[in-house]
Amino acid sequence: MHNSIENYLAASDGAGGVLAHARLLMKLERLYADIVPGHLGQASRVANCKSGTIVIHADNGAVAAKLRQMAPSLASDFSRKGVECSGVQVKVQARESAAQSMASTQKPLSAQTGRTLRELAGSLPESPLRAALRTLLRRAAIRE
Repeated sequence: MHNSIENYLAASDGAGGVLAHARLLMKLERLYADIVPGHLGQASRVANCKSGTIVIHADNGAVAAKLRQMAPSLASDFSRKGVECSGVQVKVQARESAAQSMASTQKPLSAQTGRTLRELAGSLPESPLRAALRTLLRRAAIRE
C-alpha cells in the first residue's frame, strides 16, 4: 500500500505533476522577489507558469502597467536565473484583504461636529453644498 502511494505521487500523470508545478511556482516566487523592485513585489505575485510564460497578478492597474513595461527585462532575468521563460504576462487581480471583506462601519460624528455642520448649512444660501450638508447630517450618526 505504501509503495503504491509513493508511485502515485511520483507519477507525472498523478499528483507528481501537481507537486512539481507547485515546486516550480514556489521557486518562481522566490526568484521574483529577488528580481522585482520591493514596492512592486509587495503589490504583485507569481500566479502561474504556462508553456514558458510566467503569469503575474498585480494588485492594481498602476502596478500592472509598470510590470508590463518591465516584462521583457523580467523574462530575461528569469532566464538568467535558469528558468525557461519565453515571456511574462501581467494581469490585475486584487487580493482580498480583511478590510475589504468586512462591511464598512459607520463612524459617528461628534456632537460638536454635528452642531457646527448644522450651523454652516443654516448659514449657506440654497446651493448644492447646503443640500449635501443636509443629506450628510440626515444620514450621519451623531455621538451625543
